[in-house]
Amino acid sequence: MNTLPHSPSVESNELRAIRMRRIALFLHDNIFAITVLALVMLAGLLAPLLTSADPDFINPGMKLKPPSAEALFGTDLLGRDVLARVLYGTRASLLVGLLVALVALVVGLLIGLVSGYFRSLDGVIMRVMDGIMAIPAIILAVALVAIMGANFITVVTAIVVPEVPRVARLVRSVVLSLRSEPYVEAAVSLATPTWRILLRHMLPNTLAPLIVQGSFIVASAILTESALSFLGVGLPPEIPTWGNIMAEGRRFFQLLPGLVFFPGLFLSLTVLAINLLGDGLRDRFDPKLIKRA
Repeated sequence: MNTLPHSPSVESNELRAIRMRRIALFLHDNIFAITVLALVMLAGLLAPLLTSADPDFINPGMKLKPPSAEALFGTDLLGRDVLARVLYGTRASLLVGLLVALVALVVGLLIGLVSGYFRSLDGVIMRVMDGIMAIPAIILAVALVAIMGANFITVVTAIVVPEVPRVARLVRSVVLSLRSEPYVEAAVSLATPTWRILLRHMLPNTLAPLIVQGSFIVASAILTESALSFLGVGLPPEIPTWGNIMAEGRRFFQLLPGLVFFPGLFLSLTVLAINLLGDGLRDRFDPKLIKRA
């Protein structure tokens, strides 16, 4: 008995159903992380609607007040509303994390592609990357900020530098594994331009691991920025971030623990959610870890 082949529309519907099922499973498995991240991002974006207080307004008559109806998170040494500073600080902290991840991924991708494909350059490039990775990230960041001065661009740059080698090594490993694939060797034998091989065969295979790595870089960058600000070498004091809010409140922790607790809570929940989301992305993209279709 002859069987009729599936029509393209039936196959596309089946693929669409499988794709939607995988998306639904991903959302279900990562509902906590997605919810927390969505709430944190909304809190930062809607800060002017959530509080009428100016995060930079100094009110000496309201300094070091405990949480109350007038100031839900209390006030700091200068009488500034802590809730407003935490909400507006969300913007700066998330922006730093996203910018660091974006720059580190782009730079690391380029270095990794060159290092993995051009063997004559691989040794030199990887030794430089190893040298950067040998220095603890926080120490390297502090040194770079001390040299270049504390402002938004230098802080982002200082956090990017230690992250680039990790991305470069990841991309390099993917490229090295693909160089021996028959379709790549065939492209080389046909004198296909190098840039086309990199863009058509190498780059698409790096996207999934880069997305996963990018999520972890965001979390790491937020923590590093908070640590730098806590140490007094991060973003300028006029830019509220979770790190410098905690730094300003640590002297009064016993009197008003909320000065450290509330920004620390936002920081901890955000980093936890991003890391959990990164684990979820890894489970979906890595065939070895997929347990459910």
